[in-house]
Amino acid sequence: MHRHIEGTTASEIAESVRSGIDRGILQPGDALPPVRALAESLGVNRNTVVAAYRHLAGSGLVVSRGRGGTRVTARTVVAQEGYATDSALRDVGTGNPDPALIPDASDALARAGGHPVLYGEPVIDPGLRSWATAWMSDATNASAGRLTVTSGAADAVERLLAQALTREDAVGLEDPCFLTSKHTVQVGGYRPVAIPCDDEGMTVAGLRNALTHGVRAVVCTPRAQNPSGASLSAPRARELRDVLAEHPYVLVIEDDHFSMLSTRPFHSVVPVGHRRWALVRSVSKFLGPDMCLAVTSSDPETAAGLAMRLTPGTTWVSHLLQRLVHALMTDPQVRTRIGEAAAHYAARNTAFVHLLNARDITATVPDGLNLWVDVECSAEAVVTQLMRRGWLARAGDDFAVEAGATPSRRLRLTVHDLDDADLALLASDVGDAVRTVRVRETGVA
Repeated sequence: MHRHIEGTTASEIAESVRSGIDRGILQPGDALPPVRALAESLGVNRNTVVAAYRHLAGSGLVVSRGRGGTRVTARTVVAQEGYATDSALRDVGTGNPDPALIPDASDALARAGGHPVLYGEPVIDPGLRSWATAWMSDATNASAGRLTVTSGAADAVERLLAQALTREDAVGLEDPCFLTSKHTVQVGGYRPVAIPCDDEGMTVAGLRNALTHGVRAVVCTPRAQNPSGASLSAPRARELRDVLAEHPYVLVIEDDHFSMLSTRPFHSVVPVGHRRWALVRSVSKFLGPDMCLAVTSSDPETAAGLAMRLTPGTTWVSHLLQRLVHALMTDPQVRTRIGEAAAHYAARNTAFVHLLNARDITATVPDGLNLWVDVECSAEAVVTQLMRRGWLARAGDDFAVEAGATPSRRLRLTVHDLDDADLALLASDVGDAVRTVRVRETGVA
């Protein structure tokens, strides 16, 4: 069994396995020999094999499945946000904000200059710190929080998990899940545990189940959950806080990505006095995805862990970018523009929901950039039908935490940049596509 695995030290055995993976002798999903069997075959102490397997697991090359043994990691490709490449179809699955609604930064750039920043200076620019302190003041434990700035929300979540977890630790993710969160957990080598969401956000039963399965961290979107558009109600948030209060050392990360564009109130799931928590807010949805900056308010221990991963002079966030964000966010005209964008997204999504409802397609008015449409049949089949009509949509299967789960009946659509004529045309085409698929699946017209 696996005679190509050789070596008498842990590093030699690990390198032998790595070589087998590189040469294709070991394929994703292949089982490695049991520790005792390989130790006897190589004539080494079993602890040597344990150390080799631990090294391989730390490198993400293998994963331990308990009684299922140790297997070569199966690298799955996670779908990404944004425009599809090489497609001539009209893309309504992008998840992008409307570029026409992103404020022009030209004037603010002229005000963003200042003294040169040198090694050893504070990571957060003083002006941004002052503004961000007020912005983050509704965090549950804001009075005890510490501010950190990162290169966007995804960077913040990655760093938060990395400073608190080790590979194979379990992380609770909303299901359906934001694509970037799925990707972050996969790349980090963590074990995702699905927490189902409904119209009020993360479910209480789902959170309890995840905690029972030993999650060390939970990533939650309090409002405008992507892809569903759900926002936590006050009663749901209170119930979730009650559950989390029994687990004060579980890291709770709140990704409030839509913040200033949201039409819903912010309800935190973090209990008062919770020991490990972080509230992350980025500016990408209203200042543009290229404005890669997020502010995190967190407990002192978590903030210290983040600070160690943001050493000035190596991985800080450009102070020029920080000053630009501060200049924009303190400009009354920009703030007015953001308010107009929020109203636009809400109005266009509402208009499309009414068009779908008139065609007997279930959709509710969400918060956020997208719509989460229940087609009551195979979403992938509907996507195929829409492609024949010139549209590129996105099936809900991409957003499932667990691959191979029950086929989705949901579409995520980004329609806020369509004019009235295109909005009506898309609604008509979705209606026709859904009827075609339903007839094929049920035989009923």
